Amino acid sequence: MPQVKLILIVVVLLFGWRMASKVGGGELRYLALGDSYTIGESVAAEERYPMQVRRLLAEKDHLSCGEPEIIAVTGWTTGNLLEALPQDREEGGSGSVYDVVSLLIGVNNQFQGRSQVEYREQFELLLNKCILLAGNRPGRVVVLSVPDYSVTPFGREGDTALISSQIDSFNSINAELSRKYAVKYVDVTAESRKALVDPSLIAGDGLHFSGKEYGIWARLMEPAIREALR
Repeated sequence: MPQVKLILIVVVLLFGWRMASKVGGGELRYLALGDSYTIGESVAAEERYPMQVRRLLAEKDHLSCGEPEIIAVTGWTTGNLLEALPQDREEGGSGSVYDVVSLLIGVNNQFQGRSQVEYREQFELLLNKCILLAGNRPGRVVVLSVPDYSVTPFGREGDTALISSQIDSFNSINAELSRKYAVKYVDVTAESRKALVDPSLIAGDGLHFSGKEYGIWARLMEPAIREALR
C-alpha cells in the first residue's frame, strides 16, 4: 500500500511539472474578453469567474497564473468588443500572446435586439482575433456560452420564453463557430438556468449572476484549460 501511495505522489508531481513546463516555467498569461459577466458586475473582484479560474488552476493543477487581463465592459455587444481591441493586439505585437484566451459575449446583442446575422459575422471576427492572441493556437481559446438572464428577477419582468429562445439561437451560432475553428467550448447556459430555483446564484442587483454561480462556471472551465495546456 505505501508503494501505491508513493507512485501516486510521483505521478501527481510529474503531471504538475509537465503542466508548468507548458508555460515555460513562468506565470500563465490569461486574457478574458466579454461583457458584464466577465467583469463581474455586482460582485467583488475576487468573485469574477476569471479570478476563480485562476485560483482553481493553482490549487488543482499547480499552475501559477498571473493576474487575469480582462477586457470587458457592462453593456458591450460583439461590435463594442471588436472596437475595443487595440490594433497591436490583432497583429501579434510585442507581449500580445497569451497562454489562454476566453470569450463570452452576446447577451447584449440579444437584449438590444441586434440580428443574428450581425452576431455571426462579428463573433467570427472575434474568434479569429482570439486565436491570434493565443499565438495561433485554437486549442488555447475557450468560448463560454451566453447565460440565460430570463431566470433573474429582472428577466422575469419580460417575455421569459422569448428571451430564453433567443439566447439559445445566439448560442447555436457561437457553438457552431467554435466547432468550425476547433476552440474549446464551455456551456454555462444550463447552469445559469438553475438560478430560477436557487436565488443564491443571482447577484444583489437582480440581473447578473452571483460569485457562487461564477464559481460553477470556473469549475466548468478549469478542465478545458487544463486540457488546452497539455
